[in-house]
Amino acid sequence: MAAASPSLSPAELTRYSRHLMLSEIGLAGQQQLAAARVLVIGAGGLGSPAALYLAAAGIGTLGIADFDRVEAHNLQRQLLHDDASLGQPKVASAAARLRQTNPFIRVVEHAEGITIDNALTIFAAYDIIVDGTDTFHTRYLNNDAATLTGRPLVYGSIYKFEGQVTVFDPKRGAPCYRCLFPEPPAAGTVPNCGEAGVIGALCGVIGSLQALEAIKLISGCGESLCGRLLIYDALNQKFSDLKFSRSPTCRSCSDSRTITALDPAHYTFSCPPLSNPITMSEAIVPLEISVEESHRLLSAAPAETCLIDVREPHEFAICCIPGAQPIPMRQIPEHLSVLPRDKHLLIHCHHGGRSLRVTEYLRSQGFTRVSNVSGGIDAWAERLDASLARY
Repeated sequence: MAAASPSLSPAELTRYSRHLMLSEIGLAGQQQLAAARVLVIGAGGLGSPAALYLAAAGIGTLGIADFDRVEAHNLQRQLLHDDASLGQPKVASAAARLRQTNPFIRVVEHAEGITIDNALTIFAAYDIIVDGTDTFHTRYLNNDAATLTGRPLVYGSIYKFEGQVTVFDPKRGAPCYRCLFPEPPAAGTVPNCGEAGVIGALCGVIGSLQALEAIKLISGCGESLCGRLLIYDALNQKFSDLKFSRSPTCRSCSDSRTITALDPAHYTFSCPPLSNPITMSEAIVPLEISVEESHRLLSAAPAETCLIDVREPHEFAICCIPGAQPIPMRQIPEHLSVLPRDKHLLIHCHHGGRSLRVTEYLRSQGFTRVSNVSGGIDAWAERLDASLARY
């Protein structure tokens, strides 16, 4: 991806020897890494492991963008920083650590962070963008800037014990963030880690996966996550993925795109515009409900409620809740047109991880009456129906 392939010194060849042993990378691949320019947005939970592994891998130019300062509560997961850096700008603390990690790389500090005014200029100076931000307006801004500058965007997000990773790259035919999430979820439905908490080690998993995707893109090895949302459930140590395609009506990357510049109006939302008005009954639909409440709704109002099982077919064959409609998570996007919008959709899986992601996805697609069944079929079997097999 980088234009030049610099020669490596004996000291660098020694440092990267384990890369050089890999036929998929080798000397040519390591030279590509040395020539590459990667921007990491956010020197926090995801940016810390992503930047550390990119630095160690020998990325020639590594940019760090963040306007924040180091606080004590950051240290539980943001490994670029320590007690000595409390109160410092995160980019300064991060840059010092990264230069210590690898003196052969160039670290560029963007202390103002990414803004509407500077995004296009900064993005154009890099080959790949790694998004480690945690707010919706910054994610949409980063997506649109990456699309407009033709840069691949390696996306990651975390929530409590679960994380997501994918690669957005419309210039090379892959979908963008707005293809997957056309509009942000309603305010208050998805808390950030400051409101809901996050397990620190989860950041290491997701941030490392982001670094790995960037390294693969640069070296050309393996298959990227373009068009696949990788979902990690830390509580149950499970990975799954959701395939998604480019949207023909995407505002950012389709032929009919309407976002051709970074207009502040695109990123000042606190609550998304909805295609249909929300009634009072719809407004009080919670993001998550218990298995007991799900059972009550299905019994009291079966005509107004729909239970959807997003597990894999082999799991459905092991056990299922009577009346549940099986639609594996990866097939949800292609079923959007047939899912009833006038019913309360109850989404469940094995333990509740995959179904929560599907619930958030459906809400982003304008489904206002959709809830995740907390605990999934395992909690249903444990608390409501002992005849169901547990696995």
